[in-house]
Amino acid sequence: MKKLILYIFLAITAYLAYIAISLSMTPPVSDLADKKFNTTIQVKDWQGEFHPFVVGPKNRYWTPSGRIPAEMKWAVILAEDANFYKHEGFDVKAIKNAIKYDLEKRSLKRGASTITQQTAKNLFLSREKTITRKLKEIYLAYRMEQELTKGRIIEFYLNVVELGPMVYGIGHGSRYYFGKSPSELTPRECAFLAAMLPGPRVAYNPYKNLGKVLKRSNMILGLLRKNGVLSEDEYQAALAQSPNVGRMQQKVDAVISVPPVFSSPSSARQETPETAVEKNQEQQEKTEQPAVTQPAETAPQNNSTESQTEKK
Repeated sequence: MKKLILYIFLAITAYLAYIAISLSMTPPVSDLADKKFNTTIQVKDWQGEFHPFVVGPKNRYWTPSGRIPAEMKWAVILAEDANFYKHEGFDVKAIKNAIKYDLEKRSLKRGASTITQQTAKNLFLSREKTITRKLKEIYLAYRMEQELTKGRIIEFYLNVVELGPMVYGIGHGSRYYFGKSPSELTPRECAFLAAMLPGPRVAYNPYKNLGKVLKRSNMILGLLRKNGVLSEDEYQAALAQSPNVGRMQQKVDAVISVPPVFSSPSSARQETPETAVEKNQEQQEKTEQPAVTQPAETAPQNNSTESQTEKK
């Protein structure tokens, strides 16, 4: 029995040592605080192939926090991680519930990841569904919370989330679907993009399940109204608006059927063909500096206490 306990102890020690060594090989989390920080990560296209993707100002679609509408930030926070301004990188209650669910189902289907954890995974880790990755994710999320502001974390998150076939980040997504810069997004459009996040490839792909995306975006608009982000008039106006994404169907079909062609081996900044509208918009952005109302670094009143979706 003593030998068995010793072996178990040694195995656990070796496992923890492995995790510590692998974490020591990742870039310092403190580097993310630098506004000029750039790094290259790998993202997957819809054919399963990986491509380099630049994270930071060198990416032409990079959108600084000041140019992301407050409604976009709150739409994501209230729908994906209602306790974002309360936790320190991970949600203990959500993790407990996820562990219970996974044990009952004998799977790793429920991850209970916070926005910070998802950001850590996207920037530093692979997409494998393992306990090792989850432990690394939690540690890195905790370190990010110590080194970065909540605003900086949500900035990274919104600039790397997947929103379509080789469409990563709010800067690309807003142009891809609506032909405009993020600062011009309406509350309905913000809610629409946020609604896609749990599964832009299938479950919440607007070209396959538009009704499902609209239903979820209505729910998100309701959360924005409930938490005081939108006034009653703004809420009703948003509900009455129908996002015009149908014009993008031909483009989406073309990208899905033909793998994207990259003109630069060092980044994924030219993922999909662009319309003339998108190109003209980029030229305008170089001179425009629109004022954007930012959410406070604290949650709005009557903030929802439970995340509406669970990310792995």
